[in-house]
Amino acid sequence: NSAKGNFKGSSLTDLNYYIAESRFLRAFDYWEMLDLFGKAPFVTEKSPIGVGTYLPPQASADSLFSYVESELLNLDNTNAMVPAHQNEYARADQAAVWALLARLYLNAQTYTGTSRYTDAITYSSKVIGAGYKLLPKFQNNFLADNDATTNTEQILSIAYDGVNTQNYGGTTFIINAEVGGSMNPAAYGVPTGGWGGNRATANIPSLFPDLTGTMDKRSLFYTPGQSEAINSISTFTDGYPSVKFQNVTSQGLLPAGAATFCTTSFPLFRLAEQYLIRAESVLRGGTGSTQAQALADYNILRDRASDTTVSYEASSIGLPDILNERARELSWECFRRTDLIRYGQFTSSSYLWPWKGGVASGTGVDAHFNLFPLPASDLNVNPNLTQNPGYGN
Repeated sequence: NSAKGNFKGSSLTDLNYYIAESRFLRAFDYWEMLDLFGKAPFVTEKSPIGVGTYLPPQASADSLFSYVESELLNLDNTNAMVPAHQNEYARADQAAVWALLARLYLNAQTYTGTSRYTDAITYSSKVIGAGYKLLPKFQNNFLADNDATTNTEQILSIAYDGVNTQNYGGTTFIINAEVGGSMNPAAYGVPTGGWGGNRATANIPSLFPDLTGTMDKRSLFYTPGQSEAINSISTFTDGYPSVKFQNVTSQGLLPAGAATFCTTSFPLFRLAEQYLIRAESVLRGGTGSTQAQALADYNILRDRASDTTVSYEASSIGLPDILNERARELSWECFRRTDLIRYGQFTSSSYLWPWKGGVASGTGVDAHFNLFPLPASDLNVNPNLTQNPGYGN
């Protein structure tokens, strides 16, 4: 704060926005640790870093939830962020705060044992009312020009550039790993050849009316020469690769420098998720919206997914429909594990997929696998940390 005296006018305004964005990104990272590990070493600007040998304390799930919630609410209530839908691409604004709050509250029952569905409705509704619009074509969210100014759906994305920010993670991994077998790598924007890795097990493709995308344009799987069943995990032609993310533009062109590295950005938050959060929260008993609105939220995504003359709208929905719709809409966007945990299906035998539990037909596993183990490298250097149950000392 003492350094702020060196800034005046618009420079001071920009500095305050940068500080607020940094706080948001820190809250986002603590939410990820809450979701993945259920606890985490906890450091803020108030921690005595640099004083002796400081070892951070471990924050519990309740503490992490409270911290993330309080930080986001403070950012929102003090108008610290750039107003919703007004920041430049790949920078967080007030709508990103609302979107993360909605996601946090949707999963509050999992994180803390206390449901917060009414709050999830409140903040998802704020995002929905902030001026974002679904793109007419679903897949344009996942192509190499998805950072265009015409992208009205993405709230916050991780920007990737195959020329200036080359790395083997992010969408470079997603896209290269989905290309192999008889696929033409250049058609998916990696002309030097894919890596032949990731495929979908049968459960996800089976949720679509057909694999040609006739009824649902989100059915984006490559099937020629592929079998539905994964009999051998190491055989790429076993299973259907998803081609949702591609390193080609919406005009079918290769981006500059297309080779191995990809230019497609990864959406952390987009409008479609918020419709599904609001609909699910209504069905789970939250107030502030209606059953009729939940159905409308569900059908707006179904309408966008289908451009046929046959209606793809539902006349009624239940919680299983929401889970299935989330799989169709949000697959490959890092939601499925969290969704299945919220529905009590990630580790239990009530829902199986091929190779769940290391068995070809799938099997239930112990509930401790709902959380990841803390890395041994962290535990070895910080005695304040304790391992999650089920993973030893």
